[in-house]
Amino acid sequence: MTDTKQIIAGLSALVDAGRCLTDADSLQHYGCDWTRKYDPKPLAVVLPKTPDQVQAIVRYANEHQLALVPSGGRTGLSAAAVAARGEVVVAFDLMNKISDFNPVDRTVKCQPGVVTEQLQAFAREQGLYYPVDFASAGSSQLGGNISTNAGGIKVIRYGMTRDWVKGLQVVTGAGEHLDLNGGLDKNATGYDFRHLFIGAEGTLGMIVEATMKLARAPENLTVLVLGVPQFRAIMQVLEAFQNRLDLTAFEFFSDKAVELVTAHHDLPRPFAEATPYYALLEFEAATGAVLDTAMELFEHCMEQGWVLDGVISQSEAQAASLWRLREGISETIAPFTPYKNDVSVVVSRVPDFLEEIDAIVSERYPDFEIVWFGHIGDGNLHLNILKPESLTKEEFFARCEQVNTQVFETVRKYAGSVSAEHGVGLTKKPYLQYTRSPAEIDYMRAVKRVFDPNNVMNPGKVFDL
Repeated sequence: MTDTKQIIAGLSALVDAGRCLTDADSLQHYGCDWTRKYDPKPLAVVLPKTPDQVQAIVRYANEHQLALVPSGGRTGLSAAAVAARGEVVVAFDLMNKISDFNPVDRTVKCQPGVVTEQLQAFAREQGLYYPVDFASAGSSQLGGNISTNAGGIKVIRYGMTRDWVKGLQVVTGAGEHLDLNGGLDKNATGYDFRHLFIGAEGTLGMIVEATMKLARAPENLTVLVLGVPQFRAIMQVLEAFQNRLDLTAFEFFSDKAVELVTAHHDLPRPFAEATPYYALLEFEAATGAVLDTAMELFEHCMEQGWVLDGVISQSEAQAASLWRLREGISETIAPFTPYKNDVSVVVSRVPDFLEEIDAIVSERYPDFEIVWFGHIGDGNLHLNILKPESLTKEEFFARCEQVNTQVFETVRKYAGSVSAEHGVGLTKKPYLQYTRSPAEIDYMRAVKRVFDPNNVMNPGKVFDL
């Protein structure tokens, strides 16, 4: 390999002046994501402005056997964007333009560095709606969302990021520029490679443009927070409301989560008496009849003993305040260096699954605080174990990993996923076999070799070759 100075000089020549960074602060900033387990050690950071520059970087990496790590908003929780082994980080902060809005097709073209909230705001300006939403919307980037098939809080109604990508332009690991699907609704001409790149975590290539679909703007979104005495009752509430209303969200969180969030953000509790669990429902209340139905369902759930108390938003501001009880959890617990598990099963099996996982964790970690929350309407649970002050990060993670086999054996027992929406990256790579068969993993490796024959694209993430 060419020496480091020559490599840096070569990379610098491929991007605009000053856009190849090697200072310690930049390497730290761009070399990590929201995981805390791995220390970033990239060789350099490059910030391209055009697809041609991206293509030149990938071809240079092939020529000089450089490993590349694509970097978006770095809000990931699986270390897919961590550069810990001397890789070159390709950050898309400067490729952040929105263009070619088509009101008839309800589509818009976005560069990979477009921030999720930026696309949401653009859609609102056109009287439309981009529904993929999560707590990191203010900093996550579209390229990263697509590369991890991000889900979030609206999946029950609107699906995952995959459902909103009508076309992609990518640079493969071999340095080829491909235009995938061209924004078509119907295209029955063989393999749709667009869907291989969605969720691939940058292991096949880099997204340089996405044609995104927008939706009709919802009317009068209303939030209902319910206090629930036991977890199984949450599922009964979900069934009751889903039978009569089209929900746009159905979330749950534990009282420990509410205790921490309300203290951290100086928020009032939703109602006077604490309850073991909470359900947050969101729906369009376009007419008074819809609100009447929601109140009937609330009263029915109270009569059945499934709900102990509740509050419904009377304004957009109150709806936003109620949402903060759920969306503020990740930020609130971040200082505790939480050990996170992001798992899923089919919705009908959630109660039994959660009880088994909770029993395992409670038995093995009686001295640890546990925070549960999740997108319960689509079967996604987030288990967060908080680090005690008395333990170092290394000691804490080591203790948590001791029980992973039991947790993921239970995931396999219920035919679930070890990563519902955070991806595999480095943190879930050792456990991929609990969700994917050996044959599936071999086919994944084979696909990677086709698109990335020299293994320059995010090597070591998801699986090892």
